[in-house]
Amino acid sequence: MAQSLTDTNPVMASDASHVLSVDAMGGDKGPATVVAGLSKFLNKNPDSRAMLHGPQDTLEALVQKHKIADRVTICAADDVVNMTDKPSQALRHGKATSMWSAIEAVRDRKAAVCISCGNTGALMAMSMLRLRKAEGVNRPAIACLWPSRNPAGFNVMLDAGADIRADQDDLLTYALMGASYARNGLQIARPRVGLLNVGTEEHKGRAELKVAHEIIGEAAEAGEYDYVGFVEGGDLPSDKVDVIVTDGFTGNVALKTGEGTATLISELLRESLMKTPLSILGALFARGSLKRLRKRIDPRRVNGGVFLGLNQTVIKSHGSADATGVAAALHLAYQLAQSGFSDKLAARVASAASLAQDTPQEAGSDKPGTKTG
Repeated sequence: MAQSLTDTNPVMASDASHVLSVDAMGGDKGPATVVAGLSKFLNKNPDSRAMLHGPQDTLEALVQKHKIADRVTICAADDVVNMTDKPSQALRHGKATSMWSAIEAVRDRKAAVCISCGNTGALMAMSMLRLRKAEGVNRPAIACLWPSRNPAGFNVMLDAGADIRADQDDLLTYALMGASYARNGLQIARPRVGLLNVGTEEHKGRAELKVAHEIIGEAAEAGEYDYVGFVEGGDLPSDKVDVIVTDGFTGNVALKTGEGTATLISELLRESLMKTPLSILGALFARGSLKRLRKRIDPRRVNGGVFLGLNQTVIKSHGSADATGVAAALHLAYQLAQSGFSDKLAARVASAASLAQDTPQEAGSDKPGTKTG
């Protein structure tokens, strides 16, 4: 039997920052893949623990199979939010689902971060209802990591699909949240922020983009980021920017296009290298380099969109993620939990309405002039 959150497991009971709340259901490949990914993650992070939500009998068998029962609490939840369910339907009938249960564990401070492979719209709707939006946030955003030429290996892009709309004030909030995520997720002390547009010239773009261009630039000093101005689609993987700000419609199209292109390149490269005996021989000699390239562009490594703008942290894993992808999402969740990301982000965004008077403070410090995150 899996452990429960009692005094018999003091690490889980005393320090929720080491505990992740995992929705085992909703993914395309079922709970077996989620538990396999959880096992990979736990094996590499010995101090971590997990709460696993779903049908108890099914999960107990999987947890025992992977020998992780001593570090996992199973929270029984028999119902599942289907990928075809509308967010409104999930809210009305979802209280007995694994997704709802996973969010509740974070709301009740039993775990630091919620991770789910399930329905994105339902996950966002439930998260907004149970965790509430942070002060100063009109529309939460989904932030994703984009492989890039930067030393960290990634750029942050938001919104990746939480809301197709975004006015100039939303885009400013996204800039603040994205910069905070880059500081805590990628350890970039002063992130460079760019606003995605159809060109870099100041006269291009919709009216709200032109206004956002001005106010994001004006807020840069108080927000502790450097604003590089407008950027184009070709700059998404570049080293000229760390955070790319855009609306959810544009961001989601860009994200899916990039993932599809990376997969296509991998498939075409494999076909070409396997075409003739000479190319196969060349592939053998270049095996190490090819392995590094495949790892660099593997979408599974950056699996996990972070919901920004809520009072606590929620991460959406791809529904089609395999065990490696699930483990990557869990690793990101654990890293953010250890950094105290939720509190830092809330402090940063709460100051958005009065950036001119913003005096950032370091988490746990009363000294003015230090960073909040």
